[in-house]
Amino acid sequence: METAPDDSATQTQDLKTRVQQVLNTIRPALQMDGGDCDLVDVTADGIVQLRLRGSCGSCPSSTMTLKMGIEKRLKSIIPEIKSLVTV
Repeated sequence: METAPDDSATQTQDLKTRVQQVLNTIRPALQMDGGDCDLVDVTADGIVQLRLRGSCGSCPSSTMTLKMGIEKRLKSIIPEIKSLVTV
């Protein structure tokens, strides 16, 4: 008897790939200001975990960048995304 592939793992990996593609379109704007971000994980329930680097990591406006910039863009393109958190 063959076992079926783990659909939840496949869906999570697909979601990670899609999130990374969106982040790649945002990354140049972050880099222009001396920062960047790394995708740490995307949970099965749609939580994106990011690590901010460079000037983004210590910028007082980073919360606004995350919520009004990155999170808003991710949610508009990938409806499965529920929220974005930094780690």
